[in-house]
Amino acid sequence: MSKLAHVSLIPVLLIFLLFNFYNTAQNINSGQNEKLADNNSASGREKVAQTPPMGWNSYNSYGAAVREVEVKANADYMAKYMKDYGWEYVVVDYCWSYPHPPGSFQNNPPQFRLEKDGAYVPWLAMDEFGRLLPDPGKFPSARNGEGFKKLADYIHSLGLKFGIHVMRGIPRQAVWAKTPIYGVSNIDASMIADTTSICPWLNQMYGIDMSKPGAQEYYNSLIDLYASWGVDYIKVDDIDLKENYPYRASEVDAIRKAIDQNGRPIVLSLSLNMKYKNREHVQKNGDLWRISKDFWDEWALLKNQFLLCAKWAGMSGPNSWPDADMLQIGWISRRGPHGPERESRFTSDEQRTHITLWCIANSPLMMGGDMPDNSEFVKSLLTNEEVLAVNQKGYDSKQLMRKDDEVVWVSKVPDSRALNVALFNLGDVDKEIVVKGRDLGFSGKFKIRNIWEKQDVSGAKRSLSYHLKPHESMLFLVSPM
Repeated sequence: MSKLAHVSLIPVLLIFLLFNFYNTAQNINSGQNEKLADNNSASGREKVAQTPPMGWNSYNSYGAAVREVEVKANADYMAKYMKDYGWEYVVVDYCWSYPHPPGSFQNNPPQFRLEKDGAYVPWLAMDEFGRLLPDPGKFPSARNGEGFKKLADYIHSLGLKFGIHVMRGIPRQAVWAKTPIYGVSNIDASMIADTTSICPWLNQMYGIDMSKPGAQEYYNSLIDLYASWGVDYIKVDDIDLKENYPYRASEVDAIRKAIDQNGRPIVLSLSLNMKYKNREHVQKNGDLWRISKDFWDEWALLKNQFLLCAKWAGMSGPNSWPDADMLQIGWISRRGPHGPERESRFTSDEQRTHITLWCIANSPLMMGGDMPDNSEFVKSLLTNEEVLAVNQKGYDSKQLMRKDDEVVWVSKVPDSRALNVALFNLGDVDKEIVVKGRDLGFSGKFKIRNIWEKQDVSGAKRSLSYHLKPHESMLFLVSPM
């Protein structure tokens, strides 16, 4: 071989070595990515809340005193009329372990302490490891330690999913009784409780000091118990409250870890009134989170939700849904928890505005009214597939413009140049709201479809111009031509 030929092979050898190095690196990266994907798959998080969750929550109808028969009635209604439109979660809200006497509907029901020994009364249904159980008086299928298993099985048999509300922390009565921690030796509830960490509106729980041995194991045991019942959705309360209240970051981390270690796909909802400054931590751990205090059927509260939805809009996406709270339509406050039993005080226009904001802002949709008594109008609000598609498929939602009480929201439509456009008149007098094509990023004419009415608007347009009554809204699909 000549010297020249020998030299000419050097670049070839270098290329060969570089190619092998590149392939090796790619295989390593591929393996790491596959491992990450496997970890995500094990946690199940990629399987939940890819779109805003849709369901029913018992709180606004029944407060702390909901009973099994009422949960089943709402599940039956959802399965019959709403399941085909994407509604799927049936959520039992708070205090399901509290033994309400027949006919009682006390909300935020307190515990008291006996004078002689400090024992807590009434005693909440609880297992030997300090984990609360459903009260069998309210939930007969929970007798004999069954927990929510039979109720969850019933919900699942309807093709729906089952959820529960829990308070963060550990029951105070478990701390008093020094119950052991499941799977941990020589550690009891009194050793992990932070007795200075208390909820100001419900006195049943202490927070948990997550620096203590056994603390994470307690949360793991809770989630493992719930998973054994078949729970698909957990709403954890007392995570936040107001500006001078501490955000409970360490317990949020613990609950996230507990769900991930179990592996069952479970939606994690964090409540309530999350602070915007904690948004990154909230988004990392929660699949949805409350952005406000309790929302009710009052126009001033609905107007305020516009400000909060606009503030949080940039956080929306799979497993990341700012939650504007339950839908205040239909029959609410059957037994408390806020005013007398009533049909929603929102007018029909205000109810449409309420639903339109929640949908265009990609808020979770959790029906608050007692559904078996829904009117045909309320049912129509919940079963308009084009409106629900804005909530479930729209993305990059945002407030496009606001001038006093004239508000315009938009969101994008997948695989399209079209936009969902919502017009709102939040004022108390009639308004003419005008949106020009250039405001939407369109250079030419466009066509319009009225989404609520499921009707195309005749003719090509260069602007949206509509007269809205006080508190009225309109929702359009706008497509460039």
